[in-house]
This record gives sequence, structure tokens and C-alpha cells, in this order.
Amino acid sequence: MKIIGINGSPRKNQTTQKSLETCLDAARKELDRIETEIIELADLNIRGCLDCGYCKKQLKCKQEDDLNSLIPTLSDKNIAGIIIGTPVYLGTMTSQCKAFLDRSVLFRRNGFIFRNKVGGVLAIGGVRNGGQELTIQAVQAALMCHDMICVSDGLNTCHFGATLFSGDKAALMLTHLAFRPPKILDDE
Repeated sequence: MKIIGINGSPRKNQTTQKSLETCLDAARKELDRIETEIIELADLNIRGCLDCGYCKKQLKCKQEDDLNSLIPTLSDKNIAGIIIGTPVYLGTMTSQCKAFLDRSVLFRRNGFIFRNKVGGVLAIGGVRNGGQELTIQAVQAALMCHDMICVSDGLNTCHFGATLFSGDKAALMLTHLAFRPPKILDDE
């Protein structure tokens, strides 16, 4: 069983990456058989979708950039969940995250590969009320288009997902509360 973290930040080794690492560490502590991996979008050149239809016929994109190199990793049948982390830029996800999500349509067009996989979202704003919930909802909309199972931040609050802000050193400490591994992963 595998959980993939997608770091939608254009900056490596910052709050989004550390938050994703915290989430994935918590998942591994919950179930020792969970494998995890983080994909750094900052390292990749992924352009926006052209809606050319090329991927309707095959699990490949016509654009020759780094998205095609992710297809084997993201189409792995052992993936149980994907956690997408993004900073909040002007009230929504980063352009890197948006380009990735738009281009992920090829997984939908080729048999809904992400169907019934668990999807979680964390959003990091520069201030406490910096658009994190709106950003989470925008990412969740894309996950729902894949027929994924979107999870909240869990009991006792059951909000949209993990909302963090980089202006608070305690924010990373709260991440473990926001992303407990969903019980659905235990049902294998």
C-alpha cells in the first residue's frame, strides 16, 4: 500500500514539504506497511493542459514535458491515497499545482485510475485566514472529478482538510492532528 504526496509549491524544503512529510510520517506510524513518496513539482516542468484530446486514446500526454515521467508512479495499482499540498497564492492553489491537476485528466480519461483512492489536501497560507479553505475546496473539486474519496481533517472538527499558515511556528506541529490516516486504509 502506498500514499503519494504531491508538493505543489514552487519552493523546495519549505512549509508545504515539511507538512507533507509530517502527514506521511503519521500514516507510516499508523500502518507500518505503508510506503510513501513525495513528488516535488518544483523540480518538474509541467505546462498547462491544451485539451488536445491526445490522452483520450492512450495513457500519455502529447506535450513533451515532465508529466509523462510521472505516469508510471501515479498509475501504480498499489497507491491507496494521494495527499496534495499547496501554498495559497492569491486565494487559491499555485500555478504548478493547477497545471498538474489539469493534466491529471489523462488518468480520468484512461479508466478513472484514481477512482476510489483516498485524496487529502493541505493548504498553507501566509496568514491564518489566507484562503486555505477555498484552496482546499478547489483541489478537492479536481479530486472529485477523478471519483476519489476526499477526506476532511477528521474528528472532532471534520473541516475540509489541513489548513496551515507559515507565519506560525506551531503550524507544523498541528499537522499531525489534521491528517490522521483514514480508517478505510485498514480494510485490506
